[in-house]
Amino acid sequence: MEYVGRVPAPPLDRFIDDIYCLTGLPHHRLMNVPPMPSAHLFLHLGGPVRLWDSDRPVSPAVFTDGWFMGVWTRRFLFEYPTRVRLVGVHFKPWGMSPFVDMPAAELHNRWVPVDAVWQRSVDRIRNRVGDVVASAAETLRVLEEELRSRLAEAPARGLDLVQHTGGRLETSHGSIPVGALADAAGVSGNHLANLYKTHVGVTPKRMARIYRFARLIVSVDALRPVDWSELAQTAGYFDHAHFSREFKDFTGHTPTEYLALLRRSPAGRRGPQDIGPMPAD
Repeated sequence: MEYVGRVPAPPLDRFIDDIYCLTGLPHHRLMNVPPMPSAHLFLHLGGPVRLWDSDRPVSPAVFTDGWFMGVWTRRFLFEYPTRVRLVGVHFKPWGMSPFVDMPAAELHNRWVPVDAVWQRSVDRIRNRVGDVVASAAETLRVLEEELRSRLAEAPARGLDLVQHTGGRLETSHGSIPVGALADAAGVSGNHLANLYKTHVGVTPKRMARIYRFARLIVSVDALRPVDWSELAQTAGYFDHAHFSREFKDFTGHTPTEYLALLRRSPAGRRGPQDIGPMPAD
């Protein structure tokens, strides 16, 4: 598949890591997606998409247009259609808050249809970029305009503090103790946790765990020998048993099994969409 993405212009870049188009034939139809430090908006212009919650024995969710999803703290399964034409937004963990009029906790570990949050947006975007010959650059321009129109004029209470402390968690890969974050911000740990639940959907302690895991996953090079002990220590895992349990919880696989999956088609891991997800078919 072809990935075309970019960081949006200010002020959107305060809340969004990138916007992108993903088109073409998938390398694998079914993907196993571990927790990652981001929230998402997906608009699919090429047919229905199915998703499963790995921890709940329920029927898959089917989306024909698009969906919002908050921060996930467990893995889920994603099935690509036969041909992909997807437009996406990678929000920072706190970044969806000023674009949607609902608590982040209601999007935590959930998918919600776009029209349930942004009424009529899908039709408007589809009408402007629905032609199969629309360029990726034009599609991203239309998406950025929609995002700019949806951005709240004033930040909600506490969002600036969450953004500041979240930025520190991001740059430290989750290694800063949450107590130190709260002390530096001049607030109690409980107050900071409540702000995170409002704007992120999860506590800062949980976000630190996800950042630590993301650092580990990004550092895995399937084309080279992997020293899991060294990677785990670099990412902040100093208890091997804890590392093994968390890795299995987040991916559904042992590190050895995960590496074997990546090595099936390492050449296909070329874009941000390939960081973390692994084949499940």
